[in-house]
Amino acid sequence: MLWTINILPLRGGPGVKIFRAFAAQHLLLTFFFLLFTAHCSLFTVFASPWTRQPSGTMAWLRAVYFLDQSRGWVAGSNGTLLRTTDGGATWKKLSPLTKDTLQDVYFADTEAGWLVATRDIFKLKSNEPASYLLKTEDGGMNWQPVFLSSSDMNARLVRLVFADAQHGWAFGESGVVFGTRDGGAHWLRQTAATKHLLLGGAFADAAHGCLVGAGGTIIHTSDGGTNWQTSFVRDGAHVRFNAASLVGNRGWAVGAAGQIFATNDGGRTWFAETSATDTDLLDVDFIDASEGWAVGAGGLMLHTRDSGIHWSPESTDTSHALQRLFIIDRRHAWAVGFGGTILKFGESSAPQLRGLNSF
Repeated sequence: MLWTINILPLRGGPGVKIFRAFAAQHLLLTFFFLLFTAHCSLFTVFASPWTRQPSGTMAWLRAVYFLDQSRGWVAGSNGTLLRTTDGGATWKKLSPLTKDTLQDVYFADTEAGWLVATRDIFKLKSNEPASYLLKTEDGGMNWQPVFLSSSDMNARLVRLVFADAQHGWAFGESGVVFGTRDGGAHWLRQTAATKHLLLGGAFADAAHGCLVGAGGTIIHTSDGGTNWQTSFVRDGAHVRFNAASLVGNRGWAVGAAGQIFATNDGGRTWFAETSATDTDLLDVDFIDASEGWAVGAGGLMLHTRDSGIHWSPESTDTSHALQRLFIIDRRHAWAVGFGGTILKFGESSAPQLRGLNSF
């Protein structure tokens, strides 16, 4: 809308100059009002694309997995397991299958899925394994426990990573690693080349992957875990790595005190990147070799579009720790964490932003 003020060529009288000054002032105020309104509109457009979803729980949500834009699962403390079939608009809490903490969740399809469960150390009975797997073949309505044979029953499993429906790895304390090549029909103990706690991992395919953990630990394999080698981590001997992401030969590992390391050779060597934060980072996920996110304590979320050379913070409207990320594609992603927190990145949250502020 174009605003105009017509000032008549008045003659004579002392009020002419006063009227013209008033008119000019009014025009200037109108201009600044329109500028402020436009600024507010832009601020709204560029608001955070991450929006909180109603989870119906205050549990510490530790894992999230989606098959597509609509169907997903979230798992957490006290046996909490949530499912959505409408992209997170609503979440259904599945019947309690255990009161133990659910550390990770994976689904091969709509029916076959896996969970990692760990028992409370203070309630652990003698001759009882500290952790176990749960398997479903009906979309999560019913679960059966799967106990992995190990000489160390107290070694707790904390993560589950699948490269595809057939190839997966479960790992955790004391460097314990189990692998399957037949969709979980059989799990075999692997020699992991470390005794440190393993907290995260990623696989580029069924053969190539890495696991990360405490004590600056990063190990890699090129044969699906038959053999694991210790990676060279430059200046990272004391870093506690919590998670990793791989895209081909490119990879990223994040950990305590905001530390981020990257690899260009499939995980053999790692070097530090600048994250501009000292907040603990708990997970990382990349869409491709350029764009990715990292999340952590205090609701921190970092975003990069240049392979991690630069990381910029994004608003999440939460101060709760964000434990896990899951990126479906460039317009759909999820983050979950403490206090029942579920965050969604989606088209409905930030329409028409491609090429401007986000995807």
